[in-house]
Amino acid sequence: MIEVGRICVKIAGRDAGLKCIVVDILDKNYVLIDGETRRRKCNILHLEPLKEIIKIKKNASHEEVKKEFEKLGLKARETKPKEKKEKPVKVRKKKEVSEEKSKKGKEKKEKTEKKKDTKKKPKSSEKT
Repeated sequence: MIEVGRICVKIAGRDAGLKCIVVDILDKNYVLIDGETRRRKCNILHLEPLKEIIKIKKNASHEEVKKEFEKLGLKARETKPKEKKEKPVKVRKKKEVSEEKSKKGKEKKEKTEKKKDTKKKPKSSEKT
């Protein structure tokens, strides 16, 4: 019953009551539709097939569907292709160190260096 080119009426969703054409059969439950409705995947249970069939190829473009709808005297939905935009590149923020923290860090480094210096000195008081 449902085949490529079959004209249907959508009976559920926000496009309910609008005519569409089955453009492709996706699986046993879903088809791809286009026409007065938005071009999208649709459940077969949400469609009411009509007697009319249009000869279109599988996965026909929106332009081809639009031409076939005009032959029938119907108006297809106008779609605008989306403009391609570049993705913004995320820039990591550098960690800002406050002056107080940097002073404390320097003091700690100096203390550890002094400790290392005292440990390395050999004892000079050796008796023979």
